[in-house]
Amino acid sequence: MTRPSRPLAIAHVTGETGFSGGEVQVFLLMEGLRARGHRCGLVCPRDSRSATEAGVRGFETWEVPMRSSASPLAIWRVAAALRECAPDLVHLHTGRANWIGSLAAHRLGLPAITTRRMDREVKRGPRTRWLYGRGVRRAVAISAAVERCLLDGGVPKEMIRVIHSAVDASALRPSRERDELRREAGLTDDAVCILALVSLVRRKGLDVLLEAISRLEAKRSAVFWIAGEGPERDALERRSRELGLEQRVRFLGRREDRADLLAACDALVLPSRREGLGVAALEAMACGRAVVASRVGGLAESVVDDVTGLLVPPADATALAGALERIVSDAALRQRLGAAGPGRIAESYGAEQMTEAYERVYADVLARPSA
Repeated sequence: MTRPSRPLAIAHVTGETGFSGGEVQVFLLMEGLRARGHRCGLVCPRDSRSATEAGVRGFETWEVPMRSSASPLAIWRVAAALRECAPDLVHLHTGRANWIGSLAAHRLGLPAITTRRMDREVKRGPRTRWLYGRGVRRAVAISAAVERCLLDGGVPKEMIRVIHSAVDASALRPSRERDELRREAGLTDDAVCILALVSLVRRKGLDVLLEAISRLEAKRSAVFWIAGEGPERDALERRSRELGLEQRVRFLGRREDRADLLAACDALVLPSRREGLGVAALEAMACGRAVVASRVGGLAESVVDDVTGLLVPPADATALAGALERIVSDAALRQRLGAAGPGRIAESYGAEQMTEAYERVYADVLARPSA
């Protein structure tokens, strides 16, 4: 595969109203493509965070109601947006966008590809066969674990490309020095701060994290920050109180200052039950922070055990507590694991690499109009 011979117009379609790791990746790719001379437009739900973000960044945006993937009206509206955008290719980014966007693109005779970021089951059936048989021409998996889900769901191997999610290390520069950030946050000099940058949903395993924290030795000077929002917040805060963790665990809510949080903390924890890749882990490694994570999905590929972090079985509070004990009590271990992170990112998870890989997929699809 080669890069496109000319600048392209690409319509990106997302069906989510919220904004998490997947949406971060969409904009990272759009920025990278724009820097290479391509024109990117975004079709997204009305009043979504993505629409706001696209406006701030100066991308053409079409806001379309997408409450149901089965809505013929939504398909018609997305098709109208695509007709106005007039792209060379349509790039679909979420499950809802897959169905609505592929039908809209098919109606207009536009080639489409999809990126799958979740490591959950791909159900076999007529819908899957149509999507990966006629709806899209390539399926991009963000990790080998996601690729396995596609293969198990009957998606032909020749359709699949693996392109890792990425981070832009230059965008993770903190606003102030680490010591200043820690003082402002009320951290003492001897405090070891462990950060979780997550959506507060069950698959992220934060209930397991709280159980693990409760098993740490009380004498350890450990502080845990949980930054994010989601439907599990009330239940998690209640469980934290039940376990007597009020002095050790802080729920920070949704935060936009990820770079500052990563600069102030000593390590990142990501105890997911499932994870397509785990962008927060990539960001932590880019910032030179040790990672404690579950050995699931793409996390088991990106985090190298005992090199850039410590991997533990999912939903195992005892094993997670043991790994956290090691991280909290051993400054040399934290330093060693953190120091290896930036090199790991530069080797396999750079934004330039991701953008170039997508360019090659676009060129390949456009070179084979009947594929």
